[in-house]
Amino acid sequence: MSNTAGLPDDAVSGSLLAAGRSRIIAEAEALRLVGDSLDKSFVAAVRLIRSSEGKVVTVGVGTSGPVARRMAHLLSTTGTPSLFLHPGDALHGGLGAITAAISKGGGSAELNEFMRLAKARGAALLVLTAKAESPLARAADVAVVFPQSPDSDPGGIIAMGSNLAVAAWGDALAIVLMQISGYSWDQIIDAHPSGAVGQRQQLPAALSRLPDPAAPASDR
Repeated sequence: MSNTAGLPDDAVSGSLLAAGRSRIIAEAEALRLVGDSLDKSFVAAVRLIRSSEGKVVTVGVGTSGPVARRMAHLLSTTGTPSLFLHPGDALHGGLGAITAAISKGGGSAELNEFMRLAKARGAALLVLTAKAESPLARAADVAVVFPQSPDSDPGGIIAMGSNLAVAAWGDALAIVLMQISGYSWDQIIDAHPSGAVGQRQQLPAALSRLPDPAAPASDR
């Protein structure tokens, strides 16, 4: 029997809205924390990608998989060639110059085995995790460790706020790389000829350029 039985409709609505708002506020806190804690590991990730001439391959299992897929899409959209691969599939083909793995705990046997083989094949490893001492983080060329707010993930089990935080970090990475490379709105629109983006008649103002941390100091 529901514990709201017998309550008036407005009381039921109030309890549902309060619960929904509480979840959104908790996840907003996770986003605030990742913004406040952005550090030199972000710059190191940018430098790693800018130092490479190959694709970025993103990988993730479970709820991290869709975040990795989204990150690959946005990197490609903004001018950094990227693709998503499931670890089980990726082992049967070629890998990119950089493999970016997303794993909150960093202990997935499947993902760690994949990253071991990727490194053996010459890929540089970028790891996004909440566990600095995890096997995945220790194997990385660049490890980005995300702070965890107490309520970001319900019960500390369901990856909700933590996934949003990683997704936001990936958004920041994509747009910073776009500002470094000078990839233009024209180029984005040319790649989207059929949708509403491709039908735009007026382009946004060009993004300000940013220095390339991988370039010689004299060229920045």
